[in-house]
Amino acid sequence: MFFIDTSRNGKPVYDPIVNQSLDNYLVNDLKLPGHGLIMYVNQPAVIVGVNQNAYAEVNMPYLKEKGIKLVRRTSGGGAVYHDYGNIIFENIVINDDQHFGDFKYFAQPIIDALHDMGATDAEMRGRNDMVIGNQKFSGMTMFKVGKSYAAGGTLMFDLDMDVATEVLTPEKDKLESKGVKSVESRVTNVKPFLKPEFQKLDIEGFKKALLLRLFNAKSLDDIETYHLNDHDWSIIDERLKGKYDTDEWNYGKNPGFDYYVSKHYDIGTVSFNYSLNGNQISDIKIYGDFITGGDISVIEKALKGVDLSKDALVDALNQVDIKANLGDISAAELADLLLEKTRIN
Repeated sequence: MFFIDTSRNGKPVYDPIVNQSLDNYLVNDLKLPGHGLIMYVNQPAVIVGVNQNAYAEVNMPYLKEKGIKLVRRTSGGGAVYHDYGNIIFENIVINDDQHFGDFKYFAQPIIDALHDMGATDAEMRGRNDMVIGNQKFSGMTMFKVGKSYAAGGTLMFDLDMDVATEVLTPEKDKLESKGVKSVESRVTNVKPFLKPEFQKLDIEGFKKALLLRLFNAKSLDDIETYHLNDHDWSIIDERLKGKYDTDEWNYGKNPGFDYYVSKHYDIGTVSFNYSLNGNQISDIKIYGDFITGGDISVIEKALKGVDLSKDALVDALNQVDIKANLGDISAAELADLLLEKTRIN
């Protein structure tokens, strides 16, 4: 494993729109052979998954009042709040997909490092979470292009929990599935669990301490490092223009269809927003924090024009590969969700 330094002209980049585009560039364009690692910090921002409806996940008035940025990542997973008390780490693996989908493989080095720093109760739990006790301090996600992929997540060191609680509005069903009643009761910072000498660090100091343990090094200079250069940054800047820096990408379009149903499953939350013409689905959009390497539009297309009945829905869904394009969930489960038919007021 080697380190990919994402600073620019020797200075850290805190712009979340820029930082969230880095993995896309590294996987699709630069393609450094082997296993690289990036680690960065964002200014206050809400990051939503590629398939999420931002309007259902985020307190938009509060977000705009506080000047918090909204950024959509290129991978799945749920909405998270970032600030200067949070670290983002991503493993960039090129032409070797043997560990794709194995969150524990990428979480364990982080957990081992935190154990060494005093947080001995840190562990991996569930699909993609790192926790201490019943509280989450890191959520992970992945996205894949061919045999290459990015796998990483957040690590809350000293995040402002009050802001996170106000700005994130996860659906009640998702929280209940975790056995908790609010964002605040579900998450924790790792700082209070570390040895005293690590609790005194600022975010950059904590990042350095973490990197030294991940690479078993005494100095950052001892770590094999690729530094993003002017050529790299010129391509990253170009990629941002017209897509990742636009409201259309980051906020997404709220289609405003007539019905909205949502439920949390083992694969994550799945939501349908749809309209009917008579008893047939005329428009439909799938949302959620599921993680897939497929194309959910395949499922959306299969459901358009279908009668809203159990048999017709199951038949239509069985015509597509649900597992490859959404996750390990049955056609019958999705049909039952659609039949809940909750009209939006």
